[in-house]
Amino acid sequence: MTRAILLDIEGTTTPIAFVYDVLFPYARARFRDYLRDHPEGDAIALLRRERDEEPAASQPPPPADLAAYVEWLMDRDRKSPGLKALQGLVWERGYREGLLKGEVFPDVPPALERWRKAGIRTAIYSSGSVLAQRLLFSTTSFGDLTPHVVEFFDTSTGVKTTPESYRRIAAALACPAEELLFVSDVTAELDAAAAAGFDVRLCIRPGNRPLDIQPDVQAVHSFDEIP
Repeated sequence: MTRAILLDIEGTTTPIAFVYDVLFPYARARFRDYLRDHPEGDAIALLRRERDEEPAASQPPPPADLAAYVEWLMDRDRKSPGLKALQGLVWERGYREGLLKGEVFPDVPPALERWRKAGIRTAIYSSGSVLAQRLLFSTTSFGDLTPHVVEFFDTSTGVKTTPESYRRIAAALACPAEELLFVSDVTAELDAAAAAGFDVRLCIRPGNRPLDIQPDVQAVHSFDEIP
């Protein structure tokens, strides 16, 4: 019996192209303005701590050049909590000004409503900050979808490829792991969730990276396939 469904965003609820072709370029083009106008703050402090903790062998930019460090993280697509927090803050203005609109696959809104009516809770777990997640789901062409979501989780909960992160989410949702379903397009995340006791589904969407799908993997191409 499924009591709650945990969803990834990129490549699961939302096209990968929206993230890489819209959101990331938008943040890259504007983050320096944000750093100039907001030299302090939690995201900035977190980035500075992360920079100070970088091993010298990784050859990050010098501590004084925070903007160069941000670009260095972006170039490597690092799941840095500081970078994700900064991106969310930059995107916030874009969403507020109407320059950005959240994008989800057409089957997502009816599925969220269907599950809610069936008493199944839906939560989101993404590398993007909770702020970024809320902005995306509240500004879609289908309207504000956040009322269908009971909780948003980001990497402050833990790395998405470690079982302990999913145990924390199960505890936060007060739901036994075996009654939780996790849907993602990343097999390493599904393996971690399964190790924590979750039921899992591999999400295959247009534009996702090709995968060598094993015979024992349960895959879905649409949320219509999840009752």
